[in-house]
This record gives sequence, structure tokens and C-alpha cells, in this order.
Amino acid sequence: MRNCLDLTDRVAVVIGATSGIGRAIALGFARHGAHVVPTGRRPEWVECVCNDVLRLDRRTLMQLTDVTSRVSIDELRDAVLEEFGTVDILVNAAGFTFKQPTVEVGDEAWQSVMDTNVGGVLRASVAFHDALAASGRGRVINIASLGSFVAFHEVAAYCASKAAVVSLTRNLACEWAKDGISVNAIAPGVFPTEMNGQIISGTPRGEEILLRTPMRRFGNPEELVGTAVLLASDGASFLTGQSIVVDGGYLASGVNT
Repeated sequence: MRNCLDLTDRVAVVIGATSGIGRAIALGFARHGAHVVPTGRRPEWVECVCNDVLRLDRRTLMQLTDVTSRVSIDELRDAVLEEFGTVDILVNAAGFTFKQPTVEVGDEAWQSVMDTNVGGVLRASVAFHDALAASGRGRVINIASLGSFVAFHEVAAYCASKAAVVSLTRNLACEWAKDGISVNAIAPGVFPTEMNGQIISGTPRGEEILLRTPMRRFGNPEELVGTAVLLASDGASFLTGQSIVVDGGYLASGVNT
């Protein structure tokens, strides 16, 4: 029986793949047979992930990308199409956060988060639309957050941006279904990464999160690979417009003691 999760020889572009969740997904795709273009803004980090893909005997391409620049994203798309001739999978994993009382958040800081976390998803998805449609099995996977659904203290800009990612995912899924493109999101629970480690590791905030998580632990980025592979594969051929939460039970929990 054919393996419906097989990604052999599909071409995946993972934006925001130099660390954390994006990196884990990029290498997970490579382990499942895809050729992977992991990209970001830091050349030495992009090179490192590209080398990891090569060690898995998959093809890759080193191309730096700034998601706040449509020109940069267009250059990425053109380089990928020149090298591979097609794009089957796009993962939008670039993003950042900061913790600050909302009354102190200025317009520049707010817009910066929105421009990266939401604007970047839109720019990349639109730029790759035609290539994904031509693939005949196009997949867009956006990285949302628990903050898409619940409040986290003093990260209002981030939570608002991730709520917008869920809404954008639904809208693109409905618009692009006729083009043969599925658009879904993964909403990770709390996964310690370079971006959030100082906020949650060994802090009262982290302890509260663990108390509210039935599995009583944080996630490991590798634990998102299975969901990402499913959404990228033929196994999700009738699945679109969804945000799959991978959170150790956090959203489902009420009283845990």
C-alpha cells in the first residue's frame, strides 16, 4: 500500500528555518524525502541548515530571505524555480515576539511584529501562489500559536499577529482551494526556542504554563514534524483551512490539580 505521507522528491521552501521550529520542520521534511530550501536572514545559520539537508542526501539551495521585503521573497521564489523547476510546499515559520506592557508598546514595535508575523506570511504565500498551483499538490503551512486563541500576559502584539495568521489561513484556504492549494496552520504549544527561552525557562511564567499543561512539560520542536509532514503530504488531500494545535493538552485543560 502506498505511503500517503511520503514526500519523496517534493520541493519544500521553509521560511524561518534557521532555528527552533522552522529548522526542525525543514530537516523533518528532508528525512521524509523532500528536497528542502531552508531560508532566513542570517547567512551562517542558513548555510548550517543547508548542510544538514545535504547530509540527509537531499538537494537544497542557499538563499537569504527577509520576509518584510517583497523583493527578497520574489528573489527566493525565482531562485527556487530556476534550481528545481517547481515548488510543492511552503512553510511560513518566520516570526518574533517581545514581552512588554501593552500601554508601553509604541507604533513602531507593534508594526514590526505585524509586518513580520502576518505580512511575511501574506507576502510569501502570494509570491509562491502560482508555483504552488502549477504543482498540482500545493501546500501552505503557516505557524500560528497558542496565542492565536488565548491571551498571554504582556505579549499582545504577538498574540494579535498570530490570531491574524489563523484568520489569514482560513481565508487563503477558501480562496485557493479552486487552485488546488491547501492552506493550513500548526499552532504549537510552548516550545522553548532561542526566541522565547529567557521568558519561560525556570521562570514563574514557565511554571504557570507547565501547571496548565496536562502533560506537565514543554514541547520539543521535533514533535511538530509529524503534523507538518501530514499537512504537506497526500494524507491531507481533503484537509484545508484548519489550525492544528500541538500543545500537550493546554487548550483542552481546565483544573489540573
